[in-house]
Amino acid sequence: MSVASSEPWSVSLLSPPSSVVMDGEPAMGRYAGCIDTIDWRALRGTWRRSALWTRLHHKRWQYVGVAHAHWFIGVAIVDVGWCMSSFVYVFDRRSQKVVLDWTQDGLPGWSGGVTDQPVTGGAARFKGLGAALSIVTEGHVIAVRVKTRRLQLRCDLSWHQAPPFLLAVGPVDQGLVHATQKSPGLPVVGEFVLDGERHALHGALGSLDSSNGLLARDTAWRWACAHDRRLGFNLQEGYFGNQENVLWLDGTLIPLGAAKFAFDPLRPLSPWRVQTDDGLLDLHFRPEGARQADRNLVVAASYYIQPVGTFHGVVRARPGGPVVSVDGLLGVTEDHRSRW
Repeated sequence: MSVASSEPWSVSLLSPPSSVVMDGEPAMGRYAGCIDTIDWRALRGTWRRSALWTRLHHKRWQYVGVAHAHWFIGVAIVDVGWCMSSFVYVFDRRSQKVVLDWTQDGLPGWSGGVTDQPVTGGAARFKGLGAALSIVTEGHVIAVRVKTRRLQLRCDLSWHQAPPFLLAVGPVDQGLVHATQKSPGLPVVGEFVLDGERHALHGALGSLDSSNGLLARDTAWRWACAHDRRLGFNLQEGYFGNQENVLWLDGTLIPLGAAKFAFDPLRPLSPWRVQTDDGLLDLHFRPEGARQADRNLVVAASYYIQPVGTFHGVVRARPGGPVVSVDGLLGVTEDHRSRW
């Protein structure tokens, strides 16, 4: 990655509010930093719904992606209110294949849960048949633990002295509301054992997506995320608008405009293009392979594809600012539709 100019810049976001609800209303906006709890119980007026409705529509999840020169690992624990789901996959970049794809469903409480603490003190746990997964923050370390029949993963993501996390709070479809915390690239220490073979994760970077909202039964989005030690971004097109679109550059968190994803849904492993309407990001994505799932359980359904690959193009910290070239930045895109 090369930089056309070393000119300094500064773009700032406000610090997070004390609560995602202020005076009965969502504290809408993008903020730089972490909030202790995402708690919607103080919503009032048109934002207020019945306890049963809230139970069925309250969605929480924690997702960690770990990017390494040879591997990409995705781990997720999802609580959709009336059921739970979890998955872990391992993508081998050398063979360009998903070499492990494990998923399991369960019941909230019985199988585990996802707390309302997104980062500080946050915990997501799932226990199922022959498996246990957890994403737990202990101090400034996000500890990821996975044990399945074929895979044992232990890795820690350190956010000590990390650039600021994004907190986004905003409206979604049907007058509902959502909040998310997204991390910059975080150094990883750890290893995994797959089918009896041990692999170190030296030099890997990880990122956290901790989300919590009151969402419509049918929800869809496209997403892109990639990081190295200097640059990273998070982009979403869909139910949450441009609320979570940001760029991290040299430790600064920079808000981006609306994202546009151009790709062929019938050929998702062909190249993608991702842009923002403020001209600050224009990237091409070259998929290497993908995890994909298409499930229809009558009462619920999900179509999901998450290609792994590299981004190439340019970003800027401000309109007309110096160009930063991006070449071979490892990350993922996603096309996701859920009935939950």
